[in-house]
Amino acid sequence: MQKNLVIVESPAKAKTIEKFLGKDFKVLSSYGHIRDLKKKDFSIDVNNDFKPSYEIPADKKTLVSTLKTEAKEAETVWLASDEDREGEAIAWHLYEVLKLKPENTKRIVFHEITKSAILKAIEQPRDIDLNLVNAQQARRILDRIVGFELSPVLWRKVKPALSAGRVQSVAVRLIVEREREIHAFQTEAAYRITAVFLVPDTDGKLVEMKAELARRIKTKEEAKAFLNACQGASFAIDDITTRPVKKTPPAPFTTSTLQQEAARKLGYTVAQTMMLAQRLYESGFITYMRTDSVNLSEFATAGSKDAIIKMMGDRYVHPRHFETKTKGAQEAHEAIRPTYMENQSIEGTAQEKKLYDLIWKRTIASQMADAELEKTTATITISGSSDVFTAIGEVIKFDGFLRVYRESYDDDNEQEDESHLLPPLKKGQKLEHGPIIATERFTQRPPRYTEASLVRKLEELGIGRPSTYAPTISTIQQREYVEKGNKDGEERQFNVMTLKDRQIKDENHTEITGAEKAKLFPTDTGTVVNDFLTEYFPDILDFNFTASVEKEFDEIAEGEVKWTSIMKNFYDKFHPSVENTLAIKTEHKVGERILGEEPGTGKTVSVKIGRFGPVVQIGTVEDEEKPRFAQMKKGQSMETITLEDALELFKLPRTLGEYEGKSVSVGVGRFGPYILHNKVYVSLPKTLDPMEITLEEAEQLILEKRQKEAERHIKTFEEEPELEILNGRYGPYITYKGSNYKIPKDIVPQDLTLKNCLDLIKLQDEKGANSAPKKSLRKRSKKINARMMANI
Repeated sequence: MQKNLVIVESPAKAKTIEKFLGKDFKVLSSYGHIRDLKKKDFSIDVNNDFKPSYEIPADKKTLVSTLKTEAKEAETVWLASDEDREGEAIAWHLYEVLKLKPENTKRIVFHEITKSAILKAIEQPRDIDLNLVNAQQARRILDRIVGFELSPVLWRKVKPALSAGRVQSVAVRLIVEREREIHAFQTEAAYRITAVFLVPDTDGKLVEMKAELARRIKTKEEAKAFLNACQGASFAIDDITTRPVKKTPPAPFTTSTLQQEAARKLGYTVAQTMMLAQRLYESGFITYMRTDSVNLSEFATAGSKDAIIKMMGDRYVHPRHFETKTKGAQEAHEAIRPTYMENQSIEGTAQEKKLYDLIWKRTIASQMADAELEKTTATITISGSSDVFTAIGEVIKFDGFLRVYRESYDDDNEQEDESHLLPPLKKGQKLEHGPIIATERFTQRPPRYTEASLVRKLEELGIGRPSTYAPTISTIQQREYVEKGNKDGEERQFNVMTLKDRQIKDENHTEITGAEKAKLFPTDTGTVVNDFLTEYFPDILDFNFTASVEKEFDEIAEGEVKWTSIMKNFYDKFHPSVENTLAIKTEHKVGERILGEEPGTGKTVSVKIGRFGPVVQIGTVEDEEKPRFAQMKKGQSMETITLEDALELFKLPRTLGEYEGKSVSVGVGRFGPYILHNKVYVSLPKTLDPMEITLEEAEQLILEKRQKEAERHIKTFEEEPELEILNGRYGPYITYKGSNYKIPKDIVPQDLTLKNCLDLIKLQDEKGANSAPKKSLRKRSKKINARMMANI
């Protein structure tokens, strides 16, 4: 009998831990959860205290069998999954499924994968914390209730195959509301006045000093009048203030701040950051990466101090203790930091090295001295005017933590660098001016969310927890409620007036404005779903409600309330609203917008969400003729498309010309735009616009399809036309009378005769190995729906 079996949730983690433990320990991985709510069923008995019905997935049954055998043979089983709620739930499921006994089962947790941390954890085992387990179960069950009950409502009222989630729906709402703020924003112009003054430097040489008017001027007329007034004015230094300024380093990383900073500095997505951080943790390079704590252990602060002294000297050391401000912080008890501060770099992939370097610098900077700066502000008066110019200079006296780390912000590109030193000035000094420039500037609309800024907003609102940010943002994109993309800027004119040599030069310039990269845009489907849920389920989309649910999960984790009572309070309000919404009959389809009438026919022109996405429709089902449909072009939105734009879409199908004596046309069908040639349809790639595609481009697509078809058909038999050898996604196979049959790997498909094929078919039929016949449309739909429910 083996002495000790350690079970962790990750094979990489198992491999690292195994290095620290002796021959008496065997380390295995559960590969995450070994059971979950049943996929195809609701799996929650609402009449029996919301009792969940768990199942072991088919792909985990062999693993569970192995773990059971190993656990029976061990004297002690150590459950060593992560220390957060999800990890605690994994440990509990293992305990239940493997039928472990309390006398030979121990739960251990650690914040870092080091030998000392693992051995210390083994010396201090504890029981499974059922409060943490219940908090995880409450979240899982509440989210299942929301998803399972809301999704069918969306299927019936909006479009099939949609799904909804509690936190995801709120994230979509934020993005939709921001988009509407942007569309409603009215830009206002004002003039920024800057002046260049010529001032003697320490060596007497004249140097330029820039200053800015303390206010913005509203109109061109006022700006021109101001410049005219400056022509005969004199300028003098009225006041000089010099004050020391200290900059303090930011706190070490939490999950949220790491995701934000990795996005800004490294360009990583939230999901990518978490995947890399998981690898670093499991390799023993950093501490646990799901945390909302900014605290550092004494070991970490001591290690940081030693590293700073060794690299930069005593003056750069300033030990600090940061306090967590996040309400309900509960995941772990330390910030994300390198396991050993003396390790400035690691072995790994280029991406892992970059993320580790970011974590190391942020951690080391948090224990370094403040940066000391000197800020000088000079106030410059204008004779005959109450207006003043201000010149600001900033110089770093001691770089402190800035020697290692500078924090980034979402609007870095909009910030101006003021870190320059002013020339020597004295009060009352007369100044000679150079050019004075009035530049027309415009108010900036609210920025669209990036993944990083969305995480920050969710955290500010108290929505979600460290473990939820990445899956939330990934899910809303996978469901196509939100898409990440770029927006080209638009050309805009702006006016510049320059006073130079007592003359005012008036010029118009152009600039590109509004360009955006890697921003989150709501899709039409996401917007319609958001509006529907906001109208009929305001509580689910309410920010305060979603945040208060998180607090209730925290209370469950602390053992202050029963999770079943929270479920009951929620369900008693939520379920009736679902039934009432299903019973409501509406005159128009959800999200439908009437644009006007088609000239000549008077038929209604509208936009709505169709089975395959947003479409423009001419006519209604009540008309004698069937309605006509057209898919909207990329970049068009249901909220902003005009009647003229919509009618333009019906210029399809259009004829491009002839190829091989047959007409070539482009049109749009229920599955999107297509090329039609000689009764053969070819799908149009998203990169090509059906209104702009040329005959030459269409010919190329036709030839490419023919080549693919030729490669797909390996062999046919005249005497048995229903039998064919095809090249499929997973390799060659035989198709016969609607069923598919495998071809053994050691057989060359081209060498098969008709008799060989029939023999293979007969053999597989006898063994029952042939694939099932084609399902009816109804059965396939049920299967699709079942898969959708499984992903909720």
